Amino acid sequence: MSYIIVTGGAGFIGANVVKRLNELGEEKIFIVDNLSNSEKWKNLVDLSFEDYIHKDKFIDELKKDKFRLSVKAIIHLGARSCTTERDVDFLMENNYEYTKELAKWSIKNNVRFIYASSAATYGDGSIGFSDNHDLIPKLRPLNAYGYSKQIFDLWALKKGLLDKIVGLKYFNVFGPRENHKGDMRSMVLKAYEQIKRDGKIRLFKSYNPQYKDGEQLRDFIYVKDAVEMTLFFLENPKLNGIFNVGTGIPRSWNDLAKAVFSALRTNPNIEYVDMPEEIRGKYQYFTKAEMEKIRKSGYTKPILSLEEAVKDYILNYLEKN
Repeated sequence: MSYIIVTGGAGFIGANVVKRLNELGEEKIFIVDNLSNSEKWKNLVDLSFEDYIHKDKFIDELKKDKFRLSVKAIIHLGARSCTTERDVDFLMENNYEYTKELAKWSIKNNVRFIYASSAATYGDGSIGFSDNHDLIPKLRPLNAYGYSKQIFDLWALKKGLLDKIVGLKYFNVFGPRENHKGDMRSMVLKAYEQIKRDGKIRLFKSYNPQYKDGEQLRDFIYVKDAVEMTLFFLENPKLNGIFNVGTGIPRSWNDLAKAVFSALRTNPNIEYVDMPEEIRGKYQYFTKAEMEKIRKSGYTKPILSLEEAVKDYILNYLEKN
């Protein structure tokens, strides 16, 4: 009997992946994570899985060749995902070296390996958002988190592994099970909380003359759609390489704010506030996932619009909780 290992399985995207696997009848799942003193444990309460393993114990067992279970796939979603993290050594160990060990073990043992890259690798987007492999060496991330993801993509490319594994570049994902993420919670959740508390939403001012306040553009994708795209590669083991996970439709922060107000049946009330100086030079004003590659690979499911997704998240999750 084969198992599916989900690293970061108590985290945001990971817990949603496990939830969807459960809905599809899959319970032979090992969750790998580091619960520490966070609230991530709450994401596990309604999930069915075989066992939980601390991420350090798991990697030690792999390195020492002690992990003897039959494994169908590793879906590697565990990472330090804070875009303002300054401990670069920690990012390199946690995001780069850890991923290398998992990739090498998976290839050696003929196990499907699907890992999370990031849209942060695209930097300011000046050379586009194509998931074509030729673009990888040209990318210049704006923060250390993006670089820790980029350097693994580069390593996999140089080692000729991208025809054996799958890397997914997630864009701006939002949805249920993100409450534990602190400052890295999505703006949908933060906006909901702000409206409940203050009756208004605060958005960053623009410091780029090409964009008015609140008109900075992002590719926002609902976690349910991100999960469907992720599991598409579990269902199609012959597909490999780097793929974008987004909608292909950039929307403004103002659009997002209005969608939240609309879901709550409240008149828009938006305040534009100063952006912290330390992130002004690292801020992405535009992201747009090119989705042609995954579509040509056979992914045909419709993707929820921003308004549909925000409404579902607020009415069916946030309001109920």
